[in-house]
Amino acid sequence: MFEQFLWVIFPYLCIAIFIVGHIWRYRIDQFGWTAKSSEFIEKKQLMIGSIMFHFAVIPVFFGHIVGLFIPAHWLNAIGVTNHIYHLGAVYVGGFFGIVMLIGMFLLTFRRITNKSILRLSSVSDMIVNFLLLFITFIGVYATLVTNNIVTDFDYRQTISVWVRGLATFSPDAAVMQDVPLTFKIHVLSAFLIFALWPATRLVHAWSLPFNYVGRSYVVYRKHK
Repeated sequence: MFEQFLWVIFPYLCIAIFIVGHIWRYRIDQFGWTAKSSEFIEKKQLMIGSIMFHFAVIPVFFGHIVGLFIPAHWLNAIGVTNHIYHLGAVYVGGFFGIVMLIGMFLLTFRRITNKSILRLSSVSDMIVNFLLLFITFIGVYATLVTNNIVTDFDYRQTISVWVRGLATFSPDAAVMQDVPLTFKIHVLSAFLIFALWPATRLVHAWSLPFNYVGRSYVVYRKHK
């Protein structure tokens, strides 16, 4: 029953909170839909950490999409063998994971060491910072360390199958039984951040400024 809760009930519960929570947040708190930038307090560490984190999170995201949702035999059919995929996942994914980890560490270190920023930080800000740092760390550790220790483990035959089962409403909790602990922790903590997402500053991720592409230039004139 505990395995069913972890790998069936808990993921769907987090997804439901993620969807309903965003609708609720948008309806009642549009003015709070912001990243709450603290750039005016400290800029240098924010710029370095933010650039590193956002630079790496995009390839990491798409790497997860490919690894979790595209079956191995589909990739084999277009010439991406297991060996090639493994090299890409470990070395390319590991590189971007480390960059993301360093960026998240800098952002978290900045938040807890700058007294002004710490004073303005809410409980949700601290939870998001430390949880994202932990998720990134455990993901990098699982990729670079666990994969080299448990050499016979292939997450595309276990975690990926389970994730695709979730997507088709037919998850099999038994698939996750033999998954190494670090990967399990990474998966569960990732679902947890999805559940917390609507109640935190992470909602700003959906506010992409697409209107800037087509808008007119702002004209500045010197006042005489």
